[in-house]
Amino acid sequence: MKYQYIYWITAAATMLASCGKPAKQNTALPPTPVNVAEVKKGEAIYYDQYQGTVVALNSVELRSQVSGFITGIFFKEGEIVPKGKELYEIDRRKYIAAYDQAVANLSSAEANLVKAQKDVDRYKYLEENDAVAKQTVDQAVAALATNKSAVESAKAGIESAKTDLSYSIITAPFTGRIGISQVKLGAQVSPGTTLLNTISSEQPIGVDFVINEQDIARFYGLQKKSTDSTFKLQLSDGVTTYNRPGKILAIDRGVNNQTGTITVRAEFPNNEDVLKDGMSCVVKVLNGQSGEQLLIPNKAVIEQMGEFFVFVSQDTIAKQHKVTLGPKVGSSIVVLTGLQQGDKVITDGFQRLRDGGKIMLGNPNAQQGQQKQAK
Repeated sequence: MKYQYIYWITAAATMLASCGKPAKQNTALPPTPVNVAEVKKGEAIYYDQYQGTVVALNSVELRSQVSGFITGIFFKEGEIVPKGKELYEIDRRKYIAAYDQAVANLSSAEANLVKAQKDVDRYKYLEENDAVAKQTVDQAVAALATNKSAVESAKAGIESAKTDLSYSIITAPFTGRIGISQVKLGAQVSPGTTLLNTISSEQPIGVDFVINEQDIARFYGLQKKSTDSTFKLQLSDGVTTYNRPGKILAIDRGVNNQTGTITVRAEFPNNEDVLKDGMSCVVKVLNGQSGEQLLIPNKAVIEQMGEFFVFVSQDTIAKQHKVTLGPKVGSSIVVLTGLQQGDKVITDGFQRLRDGGKIMLGNPNAQQGQQKQAK
């Protein structure tokens, strides 16, 4: 029994030794075939994007300042109307009559003033010769003052009637595009309440967009100094880029304390009437870091938990580098930190790599195909 027990121990040890040798050989994995690309400097022109809204720099609602019925409409809806063009007429008959009445009142007041002045002159002459009572002279002087006031009042009445008469014709306050009329011929309008139409300027035109308060200093700098390439506009179709550059017209007076943002208004030429009030668009602002930057293929980047990494080829070893990225430029992406010019980043085959893993230059896709055939 003793010898049999020793035999079983020896056999078990032999079996363990034989099983352990293949496992040791499997730990030596072959190098992973990879493709690499060199980190190069290149011209990277890119823009920050902001959602914008086209706004007319001058827009006004046309409302009547006198009451009456619409007796004339003198424009074509949707057309450009020049400043001073007559647009609407409100029944003028009573305003003409009121003006004529005011003119007549002035004539009467002026006639009474002439009579009062003559009375004063006559009574003062008589007073010098003690031929009239002092009270009579004082009454004549008072009447003269009253008639002078009546003349001034009549003149004010003329100005009031003249103003009302002018309000019966509504004209364009500036050159702009007029909209669809909100009233028709014969409609009754009330002063200050009835909306007749809206007119807005189109050349130039503004675009409003919102920025974070952290960017205020940057945009104040751009307001003072910007080039034709600083501001661009992408139209609402998401494809067309507006062919005219813009500039900052104004930055709002204060920050919205609820959102921490501030409104910026840019100005764009609009000679072809492409931009319309209320249209949505995207404002593109040239990024201050545009210029010569380090570029790598976008497919070389690995994202893990909100951080970005790349594998760098160091002879036959792959080293993982954490990188800070800028914007995409075509199929490449800007690298701000983590790499140097001349580094070779792995673009294909890094899916099974770990930091410090062995690599070899080759075709990763070809190896995958061979493995599938072998299976």
